[in-house]
Order: sequence, then structure tokens, then C-alpha cells
Amino acid sequence: MPREKQVEQYDVVIIGGGASGLTAGIYCGRARLNTIIIEESLVGGIATNTWEIENYPGFPEGATGTGLMKLFEQQAKKFGVKFKLTNVKSVDFSGDVKIVETFRNTYEAKAVIICNGSKPRLTGAENEQTYIGKGIAFCATCDAAACTDEEVLVIGSGDAAIEEGMFLTRFAKKVKVSIIHDEGIMDCNEVAKAAALANPKMEFLHNTVVERFEGEDELTTVVLKNLKTGKLIPIDCFTCFLFIGYIPNTGIYKGIIDMTSKGYIITNENMETNVHGVFAAGDVREKFLRQVATCVGDAATAGVMAEKYIAESEIYEQMIMKGNGIAYIYDASNSDHREFLEELEEIQKEYKDICCHKVDTYKSKGLAKRLCKHGHCPSVIIIKNGHIVKQITEESLSKKTIEENL
Repeated sequence: MPREKQVEQYDVVIIGGGASGLTAGIYCGRARLNTIIIEESLVGGIATNTWEIENYPGFPEGATGTGLMKLFEQQAKKFGVKFKLTNVKSVDFSGDVKIVETFRNTYEAKAVIICNGSKPRLTGAENEQTYIGKGIAFCATCDAAACTDEEVLVIGSGDAAIEEGMFLTRFAKKVKVSIIHDEGIMDCNEVAKAAALANPKMEFLHNTVVERFEGEDELTTVVLKNLKTGKLIPIDCFTCFLFIGYIPNTGIYKGIIDMTSKGYIITNENMETNVHGVFAAGDVREKFLRQVATCVGDAATAGVMAEKYIAESEIYEQMIMKGNGIAYIYDASNSDHREFLEELEEIQKEYKDICCHKVDTYKSKGLAKRLCKHGHCPSVIIIKNGHIVKQITEESLSKKTIEENL
């Protein structure tokens, strides 16, 4: 007989324990929200594959990816954040209570922050897993300085591969690039291609793919295979950078959360997805730059917005939607909107059994969007017996119109 799943309830469930998930945890935990981070494999995520991080503020001597993520984890735990190492099997975001299912547990949450991140596309060559973080790298910005005066190998010929390869030439004495196509053909834009071909530090190995990775404790040699001749070409290198794309870990959200054609989650600047109460942060988002620093920025916003969403939910359910009342949606920075507050005061005095709620959109539009789909401002929402019965928009907004609908 199958074991019945244990149900656990939280204010916030964070899916993913990398840099963004840990940062979101810090913010939610510090806000005294009951928070859990669910991580599939390794707390710290892809950042733990980076030898040295020299561009994260506050660490002038640099830090290892593992060391930095350990500090993030300690700080999250300091604020009472719980951790669970398991894989999320499915989610249900259709109701006010968000459901996150793992193999053994059901987690119920008021808000969810998606921080699954993305994983680098690998070559599938022999011994590849052995040298990830030990000579195989995925971020030139992170690891270029460690390659000063060394020879490195880049796999790929797209925009990222060629542009990152050119960046590496500022540090490395030689950058060899393995390209699967015939000579003269690259997947990058023509401007980057021309600049790379003119760079004396770059050498291109066409019609090649990785056959295997070799070395003792760390990577020392990458064996390439010529696709036309079958010849094996050993390349000695200090680091091999794989730039053949990333795969966002968003499969379980398909059909639930809006995504790009490549599977990255679409959010606004507040990290809000198309589903109320569900936020996304870090590498899983559609954005330009994917770094630890940008993950932290995303997650700080997501954590604050999750806190605000939960607080607004309580106001919405326990105050605004109780009994009879009106909600005035306005922008406190707009003088015309503020003037109408005097009309509301008069209505409140005349109708003692009517509660007047002021919903200011200046800092957050969350409540406004719950009360009316597009958060139209200014407008008045009429509520009777806990149900919205009328929305009066700016064109017909007046004390008389409100009274006619009470």
C-alpha cells in the first residue's frame, strides 16, 4: 500500500538552492516568513562549479564558488530557513494556496519563488563529469583571471562562445576554439566573427568535436576528433570552457508559467510571473546577464515582493473582502487622485456600515490587480457580502455614482 504523503505548510516555498534561492531565503527568513528551500542535488547550484569568483562585491581577494555559497547557506539558516534535498515532481499554482509536490511530501505555500536555475549543455564526451569544476568551466567572466598567461580551449562558435573567447584573450596567452563546422563557418554574428578572426591570440580548429577529457586530479588535455578524417587531436590546456548553450530547469512549469521559446521564465521587474503569488529569480529568468551578482539582485526583489504579496493577501482576504465596503484604487503621488479621498471621507461618515479601503498603487499594484484585472487607477470597487459587484472607473467616478451602487 503506497505511503500517504506528509503535508507541510509554509509561508514561502523556494524551489532551487543556488545563489538566487539562497538569497531569496535570506530575505524571506529575515522577514520572519516560514520558509523552506527545496534543492534537487547540491546547495549552491552551478556557482559551486566555479573555481574562483573575483567579481562578487565584498571579496577583494576573491572566493571559491563553493566557499561563497556556503556563506549564503549559513546566512539563510541563521534566519531560520529550512532545507530539503529532494526533487520537485509537480506543482499546482491554480489556487490561492500553492502546491509543490515531491516524492514523499506535499508542500503548501502562500507564495512560491522559482529559482531552479539552468544547467550548461554538455558535450557528452568521455570523462566529462569527472572534470567539471576541475578544469571544465562555463563562465569566462568568473574564471578568466585564473587563466592569466595560460592556454585555454573554448568549445562552441555561437555569440557567447566567440565573445567570451575574445574576453579570455585579455588574460590567456592562447585561446583555441573547437568549431563543429567547416572552415569559415561560425554560429555567431558576423561582427563577432570578424573580430575573432582578426584576434592574433585566437586559433580555430574546424570540423572538430570533443572525444574525451584527460588528466590526473585536474584536466590537462582535451582530445578532439576531426569529423572528416577521424583523426584524434590532443590539446593541452589549463581550462576548457564549454559555451554550447544552457538549458533552463523549467520543464515542470510548462503550460503553467509563461516562458520563452527556449524555456526561460518571463517576469516583470518585480520578478512576478503571470501567476499571482509565484515569482522567479536568477538564471531561470529570461534576461541578459546570468551571474551570481544578478541572481542576488533578482532574488532580493523576489523575496521582498513575496513578503508584500503575503501581507497584501491577508489585507485582501481578512479586511477588504469581508462584508460590505468600497475600495478606492489610486496613486498617492497624483494630486487629482488624492483630492477624491475627501469624497470617500464623506461617504464613510454617511454610511456607517460601509468600510472604505484605500489601495495605493504608488509602491505596489498587487492589491489593485486582485481587485480588478488590469489594476485600473483611479477606480472604485463596490463589494457586497464579500463579492465584487461593480467597478467604477475614472470616467464616471463621483460620490453620486458610488452612492447609487451601494
